[in-house]
Amino acid sequence: MSLTSQQVHLFRHNGFLKLKDRLPAEQVERLKKAIWKNIREEVQPVVRNREGRVVRISDIVDRDPVFLETASSPLALDSLESLLGPNIELIKNRHNHATLCLASENRPEGLHRDIRQWSRTIFTVIFYLQETTVENGCTLVVPGSHHFPAVNGRLYDEAWTRDLLDQALPVPMPEGGLLVIDSMLFHGIGQNRTDGTRMSMTLGYHSVDELSDVENPKRILVRGKRPYDGNDARN
Repeated sequence: MSLTSQQVHLFRHNGFLKLKDRLPAEQVERLKKAIWKNIREEVQPVVRNREGRVVRISDIVDRDPVFLETASSPLALDSLESLLGPNIELIKNRHNHATLCLASENRPEGLHRDIRQWSRTIFTVIFYLQETTVENGCTLVVPGSHHFPAVNGRLYDEAWTRDLLDQALPVPMPEGGLLVIDSMLFHGIGQNRTDGTRMSMTLGYHSVDELSDVENPKRILVRGKRPYDGNDARN
């Protein structure tokens, strides 16, 4: 569903937006089944926690057709088109992973940005495959922080972001819910204080670069086309 002008304004102002539509339950189950299979088989590339358990699988769009199918779903792309325009690429070398948040990790709350500066920010979509709550470590955001000046690096320790953490808001989401974030927004994951898991899939998108005439293998065109508007192409 396309976004209303009010929703676009809220996203531009706050840096995040909860989409109204959800993934169908059947698609959520297919995604979870594929993720659990890759975790059990420890299919590389993976990230492990301190206990050696696999808590993230990367490069998911090349693992199983259900991931690219979901990434290309109108549920995500219709809303993104309201923000990025008609020509949209999926990014393979930022995000492109599924994460399992475990209680045993004792994850310290912290904040980060996904991109260093404004010139080529991306829009992140988090697909929640299990309900997320304050208790199991829902996403934390600092509304409006995507307007802050660019700084060196993307990751920040808790000491640097202590003041920001005081302003962070939890964003609980239902199973199948979608959250869109401007990747310059300071955000993070809360601590899972339950006995269960918290599973999500994270993908990054941006508009096609109309000044690039070189096809990038780390980009997948998921909507529209790749127009080239460089001056050198004009007579």
